[in-house]
Amino acid sequence: MGEIVGAGLLSHVPTIVLPEADRRRLNEGRELTLVTGLRQLRVDVFDAADVEYDTVVVLDSHWATTVEFVVAAHRRRSGLFTSDELPRGMSRMPYDFPGDPELARAIAGFADRHGTWITAVDDDCLPLHYATLNLWRYLGAGLPDKRWLSIGVCQTGDGEDHRRVGRALADGIAATAGRKVLLIASGALSHTFWPLRELRDHEASDPAHIVTAQAREADAQRIAWLADGRHDEVLRTMPEFARHRPEAGFAHYLMLTGALGEERCTARARQYGEYENAIGTGQVHLWFDRPDGGWTAAPPVDAPPVAASSVVTPPVVTPYESSSREVG
Repeated sequence: MGEIVGAGLLSHVPTIVLPEADRRRLNEGRELTLVTGLRQLRVDVFDAADVEYDTVVVLDSHWATTVEFVVAAHRRRSGLFTSDELPRGMSRMPYDFPGDPELARAIAGFADRHGTWITAVDDDCLPLHYATLNLWRYLGAGLPDKRWLSIGVCQTGDGEDHRRVGRALADGIAATAGRKVLLIASGALSHTFWPLRELRDHEASDPAHIVTAQAREADAQRIAWLADGRHDEVLRTMPEFARHRPEAGFAHYLMLTGALGEERCTARARQYGEYENAIGTGQVHLWFDRPDGGWTAAPPVDAPPVAASSVVTPPVVTPYESSSREVG
């Protein structure tokens, strides 16, 4: 049987692939801890000799389909990427990595069992999205034997639909002999941008620039819950969190938890870097190691919570509501 050996909720914010001089210019002379956090995560997990894996599955919050879920089934993906959203910052970025068509088709094969629709597509003209590519550049580039594939979110799907895809993902992995898989939910927490005429005043990473104090508080609460393995609380309070417009409706996380056991998942997060702003949105890197007894194992009674390295206590500021532009 295949198995999920690690998982993450990671930020793909475009700033991380800018030249360092540009990152520092935008961030008052400081490097982003979203960058240093990914570098450390690569050392601790993706390059680590004691972490055995062969495939990385990215749950891509920027890849939005409409009538079904789609999983990339290419044998290999290579080329140059220019973002249609941000071509000035992400232009002609090279990529080259093997895919995992066997796993992709296995995942799609469990769609009916879970009451959903998943198509495996190997068309060479299928676009790649930067929510996958930006993380591959930090965590996969230079590792030629590691397979990467992506699954998109479905813009007509609700939370239950995305959980169902996560369940199919887990079954597909289990049915693929010998697979050891890392899952990445690629996307933000709260996700409301500052309006165009104001956003250049809010490009620094300080969470004071998150568009509302309430969004910061909501993000901080979920980071704390995840550090304590309380996926049940994150799921229970999704209607409240939805008011802060998490990226893609938090579909990337919902697919992740669907694969890890949903409310029964007890994995505790390790935080890499600080909680940071990206022109109003809340960004963080959280990594979940598989508990010794499995993803739904009861935590030891005497085990203290895994401390998040930098859960930020939101500053008290006047909420900024009137000119914020909310996006999904």
